[in-house]
Amino acid sequence: MKNAIVTGGSRGIGEAFVLKLGEMGYNVVINYVSDSSKVLTEKIINTLKKKYNVNGYGVQADVSTYEGCKKIVNFAVEKFGGKIDVLVNNAGIASSNVPFTKMPYEQYMSVINTNLLGTFHMCHLVVPYMVKAKKGCVINNSSVAGLMGVAGQVDYCASKAGINGMTRGLAVEFAKDNIRFNSICLGMVTTDLLKTIDKDKLDALAKAVPLQKFGTVEEAADTMEYLIKNEFMTGQYISPNGGLFMP
Repeated sequence: MKNAIVTGGSRGIGEAFVLKLGEMGYNVVINYVSDSSKVLTEKIINTLKKKYNVNGYGVQADVSTYEGCKKIVNFAVEKFGGKIDVLVNNAGIASSNVPFTKMPYEQYMSVINTNLLGTFHMCHLVVPYMVKAKKGCVINNSSVAGLMGVAGQVDYCASKAGINGMTRGLAVEFAKDNIRFNSICLGMVTTDLLKTIDKDKLDALAKAVPLQKFGTVEEAADTMEYLIKNEFMTGQYISPNGGLFMP
């Protein structure tokens, strides 16, 4: 059997990643943080078993700390016997849209610790198992904000740009071990977060996208599937963003 870890996998894009991996025949360790997410994770685990006949396992831990990441990886190693085929670093938090000069230290460190260092820690802990197996695939969920500037979100932009740089560095270093690293730089995607925004603001945001619409979590999961299956792809980013950013 094939095995995967997805951080932040209890809802939204993370849930879509988990379900796609289940469809692909992977057992999945699903990381979550809050108690409310535990309930959602249990539902996903039931779906994985009933719909795809694969096993799901939930682990509560905070990726913003090294110890939290270590808890996730140790749990996965115990469940999978050290065989981790795919790591999807999805967990992340958004910026609070604060002007840079007024951005509190605690806020930007929280964003950097969760988004960038959480991804760094997970790679640091999982990659040795992939080196041993001489095969592995790591997918880092970055953002179009890591490719372009967004006012009021300097912390978020920095964290996601850092992920892209880390992805390329790791791809070069571990190509000899047949371990691939790629990132997904999503544009605006319809999730529960967008549902809380005023409709007029949503319409204005959509109009800023050349395709005049938001992406879906299913499209994000399709991108992940492509990166897993294409074994000639490493050190790259793919940015489904509706034309918002064209490098």
